[in-house]
Amino acid sequence: MSLLIKGGRLIDPATKRDGQFDVLVKDGKVCRVDSQIEPQEGDQVLDASGCYVVPGLIDLHVHLREPGFEYKETIKTGAMAAARGGYTSICPMPNTKPVIDSPEMVRWLKDKAENEAVVNIWPVGAVTKGQMGKELADIKAMAEAGAVAISEDGKSVMDTKLYKEGMIQAKEAGITVLAHCEDKTLVGRGALNAGPVAQRLGVEGIGNDVEDIIAARDIILAKSTGCRLHLCHCSTKDSVAMVKAARADGIDVTAEVCPHHFILTQDDIPGDDANYKMNPPLRSREDRDALVEGLSQGIMEAISTDHAPHSAEEKSRGIAKAPFGIVGSETVLSLTMTYLVHTGKLTPYEMVERMSWRPAQIIGIDRGSLAEGKIADITLIRPDEEYVIHGADFVSKGKNTPFEGFKVRGKVYKTIVGGKVVFTDDQM
Repeated sequence: MSLLIKGGRLIDPATKRDGQFDVLVKDGKVCRVDSQIEPQEGDQVLDASGCYVVPGLIDLHVHLREPGFEYKETIKTGAMAAARGGYTSICPMPNTKPVIDSPEMVRWLKDKAENEAVVNIWPVGAVTKGQMGKELADIKAMAEAGAVAISEDGKSVMDTKLYKEGMIQAKEAGITVLAHCEDKTLVGRGALNAGPVAQRLGVEGIGNDVEDIIAARDIILAKSTGCRLHLCHCSTKDSVAMVKAARADGIDVTAEVCPHHFILTQDDIPGDDANYKMNPPLRSREDRDALVEGLSQGIMEAISTDHAPHSAEEKSRGIAKAPFGIVGSETVLSLTMTYLVHTGKLTPYEMVERMSWRPAQIIGIDRGSLAEGKIADITLIRPDEEYVIHGADFVSKGKNTPFEGFKVRGKVYKTIVGGKVVFTDDQM
């Protein structure tokens, strides 16, 4: 059966299209894009009037928790949450139990996702075995099994020599290195950004240097190894400056920013509420403003979620004892529209670049385009629909969000994966 999407504003940076186009989907692929396509007998017609029609969103940074922490999230529930957020492809981090650190675990994840996930799952393998930082995982074999990147997310590989060898192997395997930049010798028991809020709440602080030192190291290593480096969840003004300088120096480095870092600051933390505890932490206004400027200028090329679900019990322990992390899959589009697009910081075209086209290029997957012949991963967005964020509405098992009660403008209408509608919001 054919699906004809009519009347929407097609925004596709891959083909440089931005205007009124109809999209015809057949056999799971984009068959035709034209200003006017007349429906044929048997076509399913989808009215996209007033909607953005964009290549399916791609999240470079999620935590699905399975295997080992299914009480927080599963591949099935995490994929459903991603679909509700407009994502058609997601990259789960390997810090599960057991860790995704072998070709066997990569294949297990792919098989599980094929049976249970409504969106595309692109595996990320660990840099070291068990993420222990002692011995490299079999990077080549994981890439051959389907891993699109390696990452030690949740920590950094502190052994610089070992990490450099991992970067060399990633380059040889043709996959990306996703870097969590955190000097664990400096972070200690830090829970919030180092500053007055941490002092007022009586918890140890995490300075910008915790992130900046490793970001600088990793950029230097990327220059010497020639690997493709992507900096995850950047939170400091100097990370923006370093990425800009590295790009000017011809280093193959990209970077992402998450909504909580480009919207909130440490000053927004209301008290001992662990829904405001994430790693890296909420920083200063100066840092936040630099991240926004970096996104606006295209220095920071991707917007990701760092979706990190936890149980309500875990997050009720207070900032000092609760785990780091917040959920993000179901709110990122609305938050980005509200705080970047509707404020003029990004155009709709630039938003699609940072949430679909560039993420696809960063990990080297054939997605992020609605050109004829491409797989029909498509997100439909109602740009002006307003609603209030409530964690109770999430399909994710995690409800841990600092954006509870926020009124936002812009909402996912439908998510289409391989020509099949996997999420729809028909509340209007």
